[in-house]
Amino acid sequence: MSEIHFDNNFNLTRKSRTLQTRAKLIQSIRLFFIHNGFLEVETPLRIPSPAPEEHIEAIPSDDWFLQTSPELCMKRLLATGYPRIFQISHCFRAAERGDKHLPEFTMLEWYVIGFDYHQLMDQCQEMIWAVAKDLGITEIKRQNKKISLATPWERITVADAFSKYAPVTLEEALFKDKFDEILVEYIEPKLGVDRPTFIYDYPAKLAALAKLKDDNPAFGERFELYIGGLEIANGFSELADATQQRRRFEEALKNRAAKNWARYEMPEKFLQSLESLAPCAGIALGIDRLVMIMASSEKIDDVVAFTPENL
Repeated sequence: MSEIHFDNNFNLTRKSRTLQTRAKLIQSIRLFFIHNGFLEVETPLRIPSPAPEEHIEAIPSDDWFLQTSPELCMKRLLATGYPRIFQISHCFRAAERGDKHLPEFTMLEWYVIGFDYHQLMDQCQEMIWAVAKDLGITEIKRQNKKISLATPWERITVADAFSKYAPVTLEEALFKDKFDEILVEYIEPKLGVDRPTFIYDYPAKLAALAKLKDDNPAFGERFELYIGGLEIANGFSELADATQQRRRFEEALKNRAAKNWARYEMPEKFLQSLESLAPCAGIALGIDRLVMIMASSEKIDDVVAFTPENL
């Protein structure tokens, strides 16, 4: 057997403990969904075209792409009559590397027919709390501050978060095209610092695959979960209008072209499936980041067996 070498930053003892936590966490997640009547599914990692998104670039694989998310295939399964499905899979995104990012990472996604985004927030809270208790964790420490994971968790609209934490209103941030900049600098550090926080009702232009609110179509039924200032999950009531979804994809493709990003074909089979999609909600949750939270780690490198630099 060949000798294995680890670089000086590869703390095998600490990583061994963390990988055990990771394994238990994934096992607990699976049991939660199985006990709640979900079907675990597997969809291809390599696809002809990802969902066109303005801020996410896929990694080419010959003339296809490695998935940035299993979302398109999972929604096609929903449309054929699978009412509750979940998947834990590897996803890939170009030019993503840092203390919180890897170009290859592990994603949990689940979808429920008949749910809206508020019900999905309830279920997300229930799942993470159940997993935390399985691990014997009721509070975590992040940036030298204790955060209780006990439910219920905080919920705040995007507009209220801007009013509470930002130097400008949401409307001013959108007008100046500084939404992301202000969110990252002023709002994210304040989210989930005492207990986990759901921030919800995103502006329509920032909810590409989400259903718009019936009583206020300027906002989409989208939410994100933050724990200790770290984004953990992104979910929404799913858009089931193929015509509207096509328009949003066309706008995203136009904006991608302006940045000279890769050209995607329109995902026609996915759009066709939306005609049969019942009202539902879905969510993507970063497994690596959830392990970071449970292990009180500040670097994603500490919670995976290998980083690209170790290969």
